[in-house]
Amino acid sequence: MHRDLSGIYLVIDPSVEHGVLVEKVHQALEGGVGILQIWNNWPREMSSTGKEQLIATIIDLAEDYEVPVLINEEWPLLKTTGLDGVHFDVVPDDFDQIKEQVGRDFIAGITCGNDLEVVKWADQNDFDYVSFCAMFPSPSVGSCEIVSPETVQKARELTDLPLFLSGGITPEKIRELDDLDFSGVAVISGILNADTPRQQVFHYNQALKGR
Repeated sequence: MHRDLSGIYLVIDPSVEHGVLVEKVHQALEGGVGILQIWNNWPREMSSTGKEQLIATIIDLAEDYEVPVLINEEWPLLKTTGLDGVHFDVVPDDFDQIKEQVGRDFIAGITCGNDLEVVKWADQNDFDYVSFCAMFPSPSVGSCEIVSPETVQKARELTDLPLFLSGGITPEKIRELDDLDFSGVAVISGILNADTPRQQVFHYNQALKGR
């Protein structure tokens, strides 16, 4: 049974100044984001303890809104923090061993481009969602290929997993995705760079509801 994950999936950039980042995340939570992921874009000088402290701060914020917090790639942090899950950029070679080492239930998601074998793998390994990167050009997703709408349509035929779309998605561009069956959108700069993240999340949610 897959988790019911949907809505606005906010990817947090930990290289942003701590106080600014925490305030923006707090506003985004108030606005109604559904999932948080901490991107592994750590400042070079940040220690393991510093990472865990920032993770704990984000988890404390999110708990009040019952929003799960995931880490990008660095799954060992699930063993030392209260993180809810991990997002993989590529298919992990040893997912069974990872599950065994974590030793508890956790949310697992993965990035997908146009290669539907990733979707098949995620479905077969009981992942909780797939996130397509990138639907539109974006400075935050320079390493992602542009995903065709046909790929998302074919993915829906292959799996009932929640599908998220990411990459250059604004509230206005959500209207261009009306023909696709997806559960939510993943956003970084579209919310974190906004003057009022709370209001921006509201605009995203309204656009999703209007589909």
